[in-house]
Amino acid sequence: MAKTNSSFWGENEGHKPDLVCGRPAESIYSHGHFIAVMCLTVVFGGFMRSFLKLSEVTALTVLSVLGFVMGTLAYHFIQVHHLVYPLLRTSSYALYCYVSPLIIFMAALDVDFYILKNVLWQVSLTGFISFSTAFIIIGYVVTKFNNHSWDLQCSLLFSMTLGITDSVHSVNSLKTIGISKMYIDIIRGESTIICGVTSILFGILRNNMQQSLVFREFHVIMDFSFHMLGSIFFGYWGARIIQFILTDLFSNTLTSVILCISLVYMTFYIVEFFKMSGMLALITVGMNLDSLSFKPRMEFIITKFLIMFSSVFQYLTYTFFGIIVGCGEVNYFKFNILTFTLILFVTVNCVRWLTIMLVSPILTRLTFEYNWRWGVIMSWSGIKGVFNLLLAPEIFNLSEHKSESPQLFIFYIQLISLMTMGVNSYMMTQFARKLGLCAISLPRQMAMQNAINHIQEIIHNTITLFKTEKILTNVNWTLVEEKTRIQYEISFHVAPSEKDQESLTDEVLIEEARLHVAIIQMSSFEKQCQDGILDTQAARILIGATKSYCPVQGKFMSIHDVSTYVKARSWLIKFKNILSFLEYRKDKTLFIPYGNNTFLIFIYHIVFSEEFEYAGHVISFIYIYPMIIHLWPLPRKLNVSSLIFINYYFIFLYVLELALKIILLKRKYFHQHWNTVEFFILCIGIVDIFCIYFVQMRPDNLVLIQMTVIIGYLRVIRFIPLFKIVIPLLINVAEVQIKKRLSLMYSITKGYVKSQEDAKFLVKQISGRESIYQKLYEILETNKRDAVKELGLIEHECRDVVIALKTRQAIQTVVAKALKHLAFMCSRGIIDKHEGIEMNKVLLSKIKALNNFPMAIPPPTPDKYLHNIVWLENKEVLIEFFKERAKLAYFDYGDVICKEGEMPLGIYLIISGMAVLHSLPPSFGIDHPVKSEGDSQSMFTEYCTCGDIIGELSCLLKREIEYTATCETILQACFISLEDLYEGFDVFWPFLEYKIWLKLALSTALQYFESALVDEGLTFQKCVELNAAYVDTLSNCNEMTIDKVTMKFVIVVFGSVIDTKTEVPYLAPCILPKTCEQIQGTSDLSKLLVIQASKPADDNGSKVMDSISSSSQVADKEYPWKRKESETGSHYRKAH
Repeated sequence: MAKTNSSFWGENEGHKPDLVCGRPAESIYSHGHFIAVMCLTVVFGGFMRSFLKLSEVTALTVLSVLGFVMGTLAYHFIQVHHLVYPLLRTSSYALYCYVSPLIIFMAALDVDFYILKNVLWQVSLTGFISFSTAFIIIGYVVTKFNNHSWDLQCSLLFSMTLGITDSVHSVNSLKTIGISKMYIDIIRGESTIICGVTSILFGILRNNMQQSLVFREFHVIMDFSFHMLGSIFFGYWGARIIQFILTDLFSNTLTSVILCISLVYMTFYIVEFFKMSGMLALITVGMNLDSLSFKPRMEFIITKFLIMFSSVFQYLTYTFFGIIVGCGEVNYFKFNILTFTLILFVTVNCVRWLTIMLVSPILTRLTFEYNWRWGVIMSWSGIKGVFNLLLAPEIFNLSEHKSESPQLFIFYIQLISLMTMGVNSYMMTQFARKLGLCAISLPRQMAMQNAINHIQEIIHNTITLFKTEKILTNVNWTLVEEKTRIQYEISFHVAPSEKDQESLTDEVLIEEARLHVAIIQMSSFEKQCQDGILDTQAARILIGATKSYCPVQGKFMSIHDVSTYVKARSWLIKFKNILSFLEYRKDKTLFIPYGNNTFLIFIYHIVFSEEFEYAGHVISFIYIYPMIIHLWPLPRKLNVSSLIFINYYFIFLYVLELALKIILLKRKYFHQHWNTVEFFILCIGIVDIFCIYFVQMRPDNLVLIQMTVIIGYLRVIRFIPLFKIVIPLLINVAEVQIKKRLSLMYSITKGYVKSQEDAKFLVKQISGRESIYQKLYEILETNKRDAVKELGLIEHECRDVVIALKTRQAIQTVVAKALKHLAFMCSRGIIDKHEGIEMNKVLLSKIKALNNFPMAIPPPTPDKYLHNIVWLENKEVLIEFFKERAKLAYFDYGDVICKEGEMPLGIYLIISGMAVLHSLPPSFGIDHPVKSEGDSQSMFTEYCTCGDIIGELSCLLKREIEYTATCETILQACFISLEDLYEGFDVFWPFLEYKIWLKLALSTALQYFESALVDEGLTFQKCVELNAAYVDTLSNCNEMTIDKVTMKFVIVVFGSVIDTKTEVPYLAPCILPKTCEQIQGTSDLSKLLVIQASKPADDNGSKVMDSISSSSQVADKEYPWKRKESETGSHYRKAH
């Protein structure tokens, strides 16, 4: 019975191993039954979790007990022994390789590397303290209190194994009690570090046991460094390969999941084959993959697969080790085992408490939220799990003194892991409840309640809209409202009273809103990346920057913070400037041949020829071989005279080259710095020749000999001119990298601007106080304005790069929309499935071809920019008309394009550069006394860049400009005068003026009501071609009836109206409510954007044209009124 199974416990070579249960190895067993045992184990574990609703620790405990019973039966009955024989013949290392890769990969994949990277040294220090404390204290306790004759080596290996914190179970309870993600990542990062270090140490011991039992400290340190760096290297490139496969556009979901899991195992086995740590490699793989490393929804599917396999492996692992423990000698299980188990359990928790106390200063410095309550909760997080169990057999295998009861190693670790899973998880939850850490903060409760109210309002509006449908007239709407009413209670909270809500300061609420804004921004970055608007690298940088600044209290991330996070591009530009300074320029203007001096003309043609320059480089290359001989002592002794003559020959060639240049250029020769360097090299060569000559004359002078040797080594500087060949290549490389960096920064800034817009629209739904919303809006608007300014500066600095990036994004957006339409047609059966797949491949190939899109595209000529004016609709007649009348206008930095209060001279289409607009809030055609007193009178600032138009609305109304436009950079614009614009109105009557109003109305609606119109997909082309929306005009006292059937939205974009029934005024910009049936204009001119509910019929089309005609007539009649000097509102939007 004392003999043990080599499959788990190892055996000397030359001996046939016996099994743990004591049966002979030659016993016969039946094939196939063990697979049935594995399937029954998984089914029973799933049954307990799904149907009996047992907790995970309960299910694992039941399976462990069942395994122990089966092992005991196998020890006494040969039939049962045949059943579990394949398990007993399995290598412990093989079982470790089967189970651990997927579980550690799942744990590492859940770690937020952006957060961990910022606190890497703190987490590493925490892991080192935890590992050292556990190793010392548990090792001492095991050595002191065990009664199983374990030697010091066994005790230390046992303490090392028991000191591992399970990276999966240690944070499961923390997730359910609302603990900060930072603490979860710190604990999980600490546990993965300990797990990786332990696997490296066990790997070193395992590899060296085969060679020698004696180690030296230096060898251990070198092996540890090699294991760690090599594993991280393999893991990094494994992550890149997995990311490349998972982001491939042509891969399907099933293939990607299979490849991902296969590559995880392949990476693990390859690293283990090279005697390194496969576990550390997979930790590196998991941490280098994030949500952007997968196609949409791919991460969710892979995570579900990993959770499923992880559960299955845990069920099998605890059952298998229960069987192995049961197959051991029963007489070793005595009462002192329970005592020693309790001592170990208390020791493990005490070690964890001591670790948290030691690392509390680190955690306090990391975040302002940490206090002693969180420390109490985290002190119970030292839960042991499957990794401890998988390494338990190695204690016996690696120990020099073989224990008589090896199954006790597994028994203690398995029992401690189950106890910590149950007791520690329960204690964490109870302490969190008692200490009030489960209670959601009052600001967060208010934000959640506001979001719930917003959802309820959406449901109510939807029901109100459905009530107008004729097909739903017989619906019991009372029952519908009752069943759709939300009665959601926030868990773990204390109901806030009105007094508590009022006692909250704006700073507290803004801090809570800041965290929500950060979450909204990160969601926006991911959505932009999935839609193809934002590059993966840019999205990853933005998300990482957001998470880096999120823990900083009161910090709203600005675009300058992102630039700091990216490590700005200044060093690249400085490097390029240095290279440009060193670049060799052959300037022919230094000498212009004159007269009939044939000799100088002949030398001129020689010196400034390409062959002459190449000959100089060839001479330098040829001298490489003599230089090698000169530096090599033995060949130098054999070829002294030959080297001297070769040196004379090359110096002669250098003298000839410089003489020709000096004869031609004279003093101007030294204006080129490379010529100065070559002259200095020649002087050193001449000194070298003289030194050799003097040594031959005075061979006994040691000082002269030493100086000659030193100067001989200086012959290496003759190769410096060869850098003239490399410098242009380096400049090209630097330019490419600068363009890539500029393109990346532009993409980052553009994505940041879009996230600010998304945050402004969504933050309203979680803000319960108007003052908080106003402060947030000002902060977000300021950050957006700074980002737009940065966009303009980048575009001015490198226009060709920005044009290429915009073109690439436009192509990707168009193809993405085509893919959506294709998916819609396939889902409706319009296109056959096979044809849809082929067309999908064609479109995906176009997106994939964008990877080879040029980095820069030359900007178009100024006349081509007229095609960018949307209301010209790219029609050649209109473009040719304005091309003949348009003029180019140039402005320097600081020039004023137009001033507030002046009459407009025309419109400016910006071709290059950037302008800034300063003004009061736009009036939208409303007299100031009509506006409410609470309206903000603070100055607005907006930036205009390439493609934007200044002065549209002012020219359209012939009223004073309401803003001042100043150049931020050198600016070039295409100018169309006011007279030419109105001449166009007369020639292309009436649609041209209407198209400008339609463009302005759409931009106003999308600027202020994007969240309400997000599903409409309104574009200028769609409104013109499909009549999806049109502009209607109301003059003072005129009335308009709103048809609820055909009009989905009616938006006042200019002027003001009043509800004739309720006499409620509506000032632009605003959306008229559904209850409004008839309105009347209250300002001299009111413009309404009508969005139609469905595709308009022919009569609707005629209605639109009628409205255009009536609009034009009103405008024509009101032209004298437009010339009045009353103060009115021109639209402020930057493109107007």
